Amino acid sequence: MRAVTGLWRWRHNPLRRTTDLVEAWVALVAAVALCVAVPLAGWAAGSSAQRSLQRAIHAQQQGRAETTARVLRPAPTPPGPAASSEQAAEQRFRRAVVADWTAPDGTPRTGTVTTSRGSASPGDTFSLWTDRTGRPVPAPLARDTARAHAFIAGLTAALLAGLGVETVRRLVMRRLLLHRYARLDRAWASVGPDWGRTGTGS
Repeated sequence: MRAVTGLWRWRHNPLRRTTDLVEAWVALVAAVALCVAVPLAGWAAGSSAQRSLQRAIHAQQQGRAETTARVLRPAPTPPGPAASSEQAAEQRFRRAVVADWTAPDGTPRTGTVTTSRGSASPGDTFSLWTDRTGRPVPAPLARDTARAHAFIAGLTAALLAGLGVETVRRLVMRRLLLHRYARLDRAWASVGPDWGRTGTGS
């Protein structure tokens, strides 16, 4: 709004300088970009991320199968250095166990997997994702998680676009300001030596 007001104010003002008009137009273009281009950039980035993530989810679901595993016994703790804080936090909620399950082709499998501590006793069952060969793999990305990632990608793109618009506006304004100072210096250099002298018209 201030950009539009500035354009109207400088339209027929006899004191208007070229830089004043350029400054008003730059402000107007920046305002339009912030209102239109920035949301469009965020929407485009979010939509692109959403499509990519949905394709990834579809591919994961095609290549993975969910089955039921049965706990046989706790897995032995391998000797080694002390667990890190992240590993210790994970161990509080999950536990390594030896379990058996059935591969997608019907082959029985046995191996060491992790499960929640609430289902880590012998005989407990839990959901397990495997690839087509029956090897344990992480669960496919959840659609809600994909939407959250897409939203974050769109928001980040919009913020970066807005930052870019504001940076360009500030650089142009700085150049205009330097140009004004240079013109003032040249004008003063031409009239300064005669300032206040009789007969010079000052």
